[in-house]
Amino acid sequence: MQLKNLIESRYSVRAYLPNVVEREKINYILECARLSPSACNLQPWKFYIITDPVLKQKVEESYNREWFKSAPMHIIVCKDTSISWKRTATDGKDFSDVDAAIAAEHICLAAAEQGLGTCWICNFNPGILNKALDLPQHIEAIAIFPVGYINEEKSISPAKVRKSIADITEWR
Repeated sequence: MQLKNLIESRYSVRAYLPNVVEREKINYILECARLSPSACNLQPWKFYIITDPVLKQKVEESYNREWFKSAPMHIIVCKDTSISWKRTATDGKDFSDVDAAIAAEHICLAAAEQGLGTCWICNFNPGILNKALDLPQHIEAIAIFPVGYINEEKSISPAKVRKSIADITEWR
């Protein structure tokens, strides 16, 4: 499949089948994330793969939605500020959010390529999630991805409404 077709077909899935996702597919997704570019190639990310039912339930308390609980697993993308590149010559901007977001999008696209659904969750409670994962201070979750096979009977693929190229670009 061409990348544009994959991007057009991917959507935020909110209904999953209970089927376990094969380890080979998860490894493929993680390999795609691992290959993501990052500032100065520092790769300041950590991925938590949540399949244990007890830990999964604790993670789900951070985003208490029934549809979220229907996914058989979650991938949590975190940034590591202790190793991320900072723009020290000027404003000190930390690029760990950018780097982790690039890896997160690789996860979304790789999952779609493998026939799996995901949904980018940012509206979680960080206190609950940090406690569930026992995260050190320099590791911060940026997104949770429920991952699983799409329940086609309950899932709705909304029409994608996007601004035109003219509305989002400025040629100079």
